[in-house]
Parts: sequence; structure tokens; C-alpha cells
Amino acid sequence: MANYDLVVKGGRLVIPRVGVRSADIGVSKGIITEIAKDIPTHQAAQTIDASGKFVFPGAIDSHFHIGIYRPMKDDAISESRSAASGGVTTILSFFRTGKNYLNRIGPFREIFPEVLELSRDSFVTDYSYHLAIMTREQLGEMEWLVGDAGVSQFKYYMFYRTLDLAGSSTGDSYLMVKESLDLGFLYELMSEVAKADEKFGDYGTIRLAVHCEEPEIITACTRQVIESGGSGNLARDYSDARPSWSERVAIHEVGAIASHTGCPLNLVHLTSQEAVDAANEVAYLYPDLDILNEATLHHLALSVDNKDYGILGKVNPPIRGSDDVEYLWQTVLAGEIKTVVSDHACLPKEIKKGDLWTALPGFAGSSLMFPVLITEGYHKRGLSLESIAELTSLNAAIGHNLHPRKGTIMIGSDADLAIVDIDSERVVSTDILYSAQDYTPFEDMSLKGWVDSTILRGEVIFKDGEIIGRPGYGKYLKTPLKLHHKNAID
Repeated sequence: MANYDLVVKGGRLVIPRVGVRSADIGVSKGIITEIAKDIPTHQAAQTIDASGKFVFPGAIDSHFHIGIYRPMKDDAISESRSAASGGVTTILSFFRTGKNYLNRIGPFREIFPEVLELSRDSFVTDYSYHLAIMTREQLGEMEWLVGDAGVSQFKYYMFYRTLDLAGSSTGDSYLMVKESLDLGFLYELMSEVAKADEKFGDYGTIRLAVHCEEPEIITACTRQVIESGGSGNLARDYSDARPSWSERVAIHEVGAIASHTGCPLNLVHLTSQEAVDAANEVAYLYPDLDILNEATLHHLALSVDNKDYGILGKVNPPIRGSDDVEYLWQTVLAGEIKTVVSDHACLPKEIKKGDLWTALPGFAGSSLMFPVLITEGYHKRGLSLESIAELTSLNAAIGHNLHPRKGTIMIGSDADLAIVDIDSERVVSTDILYSAQDYTPFEDMSLKGWVDSTILRGEVIFKDGEIIGRPGYGKYLKTPLKLHHKNAID
């Protein structure tokens, strides 16, 4: 009788905060039960040969948008498959009420169970949700959302204060709300998140993610770009219309209110020197604040100085210039950025239409997690593989209350693994990204560091270019895990 359901043999393990070690991994009932120099293959029901490759903890893509532009069930199936092909084993997806997503407004007690029902039997990966609070009625549901529904991060979009995605007054047109989502609302939201964090803090951090762009500045700068006639580079025009200094202003506002309320923060998709410097300034001004700084793959890999990505490259906040890209990398190397994410939002061409100002923002990218970080980080800039494991897995697991069940390679943790050939080089095209999106701004980039196999709780869900995982194998993770799961480990 086999001692292990699976043995991953011959690989070099990339263990966060430990380093790279040559060892085999034994897996039983989805859990890592042995890490040893040599586990005999006859003890395994199944063996995966990882010789010549590096074994990372499965990536946790903690900024994702399932169902934002396509039916939620269809999107969960196709885009979790895409994520799995990139070594992602857990997706943490944002959801809000209003247009797109389910096109509904109301209390989460009514809507969130529907979200979970649509998600059940759909995900190839494990998954959880972050919820954007859009009404005062939803504000009053905070304790239920954390204590019963298993949500430990919430979100506020600063540019929704006065704008919808087309740059006009929100009213009922996009968010389907009549109340103002102004700084007073943000103050109330931060106060409620802080109360929840105080109540449930023994189990994990309850956090507010904030999209930091100042809407009034966007309005003025967009007008200037339109009146000037533009530069001839649509991607640069969009960056000029939503300038990086609007991030700086917004981050300082957020920091001041968070300091007053004691609300833990996640400053999402920082794009620029202005944004990162502001985040560091806020951390200096308010040293007691718990702040998680996040960057995206596209802000680390794409630049308006290199290419005009046009409408297909429209994303909020915008892609920036090469100086900002390089500065962002220096903050990654310095450890100031804690998580790297995809901000994945599948948006096919037939939906992403209009001009620069009316086209919907966003695009897919989760399957490029390791190739971007290994190419641009490890090969080009000397970022250690251990740091990549921390950026893609450990820090998200800690920040979002999944650790140590997720985010590392240790006995007792889930056997979530990404086996990566760090020298394998491929040219990016849509047919190797496994997404329902029919284009990519990363097209024709030559990247190294492709995933050979992805393993979720001991089951191979991707191997040798084939997605093996079935929709429904992925489980909903109520967070904090220590509050909701009896088998959470300390």
C-alpha cells in the first residue's frame, strides 16, 4: 500500500523565508506530510518528476475580477482554468453590486448567497471573495459578512465618488446607488472595518482595499487631454488623463482617514513613483497603520514608452512610462511592495469597444504570474526566487488570513504547488493563456519561467500544456481561516 497519494520528486523547493532546498514532497489527503531528501517512488500512488525545475508554493492571485464582464459561472470556469495554467492555486476575487457583475443592488445577505451558488461547481482553483461596500445598508452587514459569510477584505473605489467608467455622474446610471460615496462614506466604511478588525482580530486582519485615484483630478486632466487633441499614443493619453499624482493625493487622504479610524489597508495596484512614495510617506506619518502595498503584473511589465496598447490596453489605473516601471521594480527589490497580482478581468474584444473614454477598462493576465516575475524580476534584475514565492504566495496568504494552510511549503499545509522551468522561454500569444479573452497587451513578449505543472491540494490541475482540473474541484475558502475552518493550522 502506498504511503503517499503523490510524491513530487527531484525538484528544488522555493520555500518562503527559508530559501531554495533540494528535496522531495510527500502528499497525503491533499496535505504535505513529508519533506525529505529522497522519498522512494514505490511509496507513492503517483509521482511527478520535477527534476531540473523549481517547486514554488501555488500562487495566490489576491486581486481578480470573476464575473465582472461575463456571466459569473462561465467566467469562473474559463478564468480559473487560465489562472491554473499560470501556477495559481487560489483566486481572491472582488465583487460589488451595481452594473456589470450581477447588475443588482441590495443587501449582501440576499446577493452574496447567489454569488456563492454561481461559484459552486465552477472554479478549478480554490477561491474566496473581497466585497466592495456600495451602500449604507451594506455597511450594516459588516459583522455578518466577516463572522458568517467568511469575507475578511472589503473595497472602496475613490474614483466612484463622482465618476462612472464613462466619466459622467454616477447617479443611478452605473453603480445603481443614489447616495454619495464621498469621503464621509469612506470614513464610515473605515470605521466599520476597524470595528470588525477589533472584534475578529484574534483570528486575522480585517482589511480595506482602496483604489486610490482622485476623481476631480481625473475630470480636469481628461478635459485637458481632450482639448489638446492628444499625443497620438492612446495609452499615453489615458495615463495623462489619470495622472500618477492623483494617486499621491488619494493615498494621503486615505492614510489620514485610516489613521483616525485605525483601519488596516491594502493599497491596491500602485503604478508609479508618485504612488509608492505616497504609500511610504503614509507609513512614515502613521507608523501604527497596517498597510499592504500591492503592484500588478502589467504595471511591472508594460510601458507606454514601448508601445501604444490602444483601447485594448485600457486599465484603471493606467499603464505608465518606463521611469515609473523601473521605479516600481526598485520598490519590489527593496521589499516595499508586498504582493504582486494580476487584476485579472476577462474582457473580450466584442465587449471592450468604444473610444478611449467609453471603452471598458481591464484585461486578463493571471497566467503570466511566474513568467513576468521570473523574466523581469529574476533574470533581468536579480530578484531572488525566494522573494518571488513571497510576492506571489506567502505575503498574500498572511495578509488575507490564509496562512499557514496556504502560501508556503511546509508539513501540514495544503499541497498547493507550482512546478516552474525558470529557463523555459516562450513568446506570449492568446492560445497559451487559456483565457476566454481573445487578445492580450502582453502579445509577442518573450518571457522565461513557464509553469510545467500546477497542483491543488495534491491534485494535478495543469500539466504539460493541458488543463486537467475540473470545474468544481476548487473550494470556497471562508476567511479568516482560523475563524471558519476547524482544520486551520497554527
